[in-house]
Amino acid sequence: MSDAAQLTINEVRAAAEAVKAAIDRHLEAVAGTSEEGDPAVVAAYEELAAAAITYDQLLYEVYDEVTPFEVPGDGSDGGYEGPDQPEAISVLIRRDYLVADPKRLRAQAERLDSTLTPGGGSASGVNAAIGVVFGEYEPDEIAARCEEFGLEEGDSTLWVSATEPSDPGEWLPEPFDSADPQLLICRFDVSEVYDEDPDAFDPEH
Repeated sequence: MSDAAQLTINEVRAAAEAVKAAIDRHLEAVAGTSEEGDPAVVAAYEELAAAAITYDQLLYEVYDEVTPFEVPGDGSDGGYEGPDQPEAISVLIRRDYLVADPKRLRAQAERLDSTLTPGGGSASGVNAAIGVVFGEYEPDEIAARCEEFGLEEGDSTLWVSATEPSDPGEWLPEPFDSADPQLLICRFDVSEVYDEDPDAFDPEH
């Protein structure tokens, strides 16, 4: 066996060991927290996903075999077909909220915009309050403080896709039309359905 072949086989073994270690770290992080969205769990999840991808790729290259695992974040039917080194990426985020406390939402908006009618109870008043709040705060801050704004977190998803560099304002009229599952590099989904039934949602379908 040549030195190059031996090196490649050793790389596969090292990748397998990395997956095992990542599984242990992920389990340790999950077992050691009761906090939803714990950064340590998220980091361990991403590390495990990356290790699994590397092992799967090396296993296929060296032995022409694949693992029985579905790579977390691959939401396309045919797999990723984009470039290995994309020139640009698009980050598409959807977060759903329930308007759990309209009065609190309006109160927050009224503190930011004195032109809003205090205590307005109409649907248009709620819509105006939503516009004020989302116009003032970054989406990540609203996600972290949603209860303060009278909102309750629903499902969320984040897609990172390969794309071509674009001119300023080029895609703004139709910002989500270019979402191509075959250019999806990774995705991260958050939903209560996972707590109830881990198999209830499969992003592959």
